[in-house]
Amino acid sequence: MKNARNLILIVEDDEKLRRTLEDFLTANQFAVLSAEDGEQALTLYYANNHLIDLVLLDGMLPGLDGFEVLKNIRQYSDVPIIMLTARESEEDQLTGLTNGADNYITKPFRLRILRAHIDVLLKRNKRDALGELSAGKLRLEQASQRAFAEELPLNLTPKEFSLLLYFIQNQDLVLTREAILDAVWGYDYQGDIRTVDTLVKQLRKKLPDSCPYIQSIYGVGYRFEVNYE
Repeated sequence: MKNARNLILIVEDDEKLRRTLEDFLTANQFAVLSAEDGEQALTLYYANNHLIDLVLLDGMLPGLDGFEVLKNIRQYSDVPIIMLTARESEEDQLTGLTNGADNYITKPFRLRILRAHIDVLLKRNKRDALGELSAGKLRLEQASQRAFAEELPLNLTPKEFSLLLYFIQNQDLVLTREAILDAVWGYDYQGDIRTVDTLVKQLRKKLPDSCPYIQSIYGVGYRFEVNYE
């Protein structure tokens, strides 16, 4: 479960513009995280990937540039990404879009127009989230909160369904117990971290032997991997 406000990661090396975006988005009831270079952006993203709803990404960053950050994130996630950049050539725009950017906005831009682009992408992402997800022999129907293994229904509790959904949405990533706790129970949950292990154990018991996808990562948490044997 997430905070009601959408969380946006701002990646912008120009301090004045970064602060302008922070103030504008905060005033429009968004939560924000900010990074000033590519390395910091990826650190923040992977620490909070289960919470971030959209990324505003500058193309021209010191060190690791925005196009490399884009390609890195797209290896693991389909989170909406809007590129905000002074690189306005057709070739640059094609590079951004073909590497997975959902939108490419050249600077300077109007904040109200940016807000419209953000709203469209978040609404689209919300609609997509109501659809089906598949991983290996598992299939989830998010709107009805029904889960199937080899097309046979699984009798999951709401928390077990949320956990399985989170695993599938973040497959192949190592997920800490803390990250799982935040995603499934919410930011403000004050219970024992071992609650995560208990729920994982319950979920494993309900999955057939043909779906041994949940790996324990000693001292860290778990990873969901379909190709794991």
